[in-house]
Amino acid sequence: MGIGVNTTDPLAASVHGTNPQNLVEKITRLKIYSSLYWKEYCFGLTAEALVDRAMDLKYFGGTYGGMNKPSKFMCLVLKMLQLQPEKEIVIEFIKNEDFKYVRILGAFYLRLVGKPVDIYKYLELLYNDFRKVRHRTNAGWEVIRMDEFIDQLLTSDYA
Repeated sequence: MGIGVNTTDPLAASVHGTNPQNLVEKITRLKIYSSLYWKEYCFGLTAEALVDRAMDLKYFGGTYGGMNKPSKFMCLVLKMLQLQPEKEIVIEFIKNEDFKYVRILGAFYLRLVGKPVDIYKYLELLYNDFRKVRHRTNAGWEVIRMDEFIDQLLTSDYA
């Protein structure tokens, strides 16, 4: 059974000493909570159903446009932070070779909540994935390769 719209699973452990949802900035969280996608597709979403939503992703990114509208990708990241799927599920996301945005979602989530040893163990393998992916930014669209995204996850500070 899924949990409420804006609450963290009561059985969820704290991540880095805080509620997992606090890893997403408050203003971004509030925009996600008020987004139509969140209300329509993330309400009561379970870890199993999350995979189906992730398979529908056509791009990744944070917020976009003049109003900084949250992307579907960010909505699903926040939902994962609420649900805290088991590590094995996240690893299966990362190992998924058929749906590149499922892989990106798993990698991003692992980077947020994982231990450094696990982050490097699972994400360094993705340096061999050279598929092009669409990244939606405030400035518009860009196409990058999966290995570039993984390099940003492993080496860049939050910007």
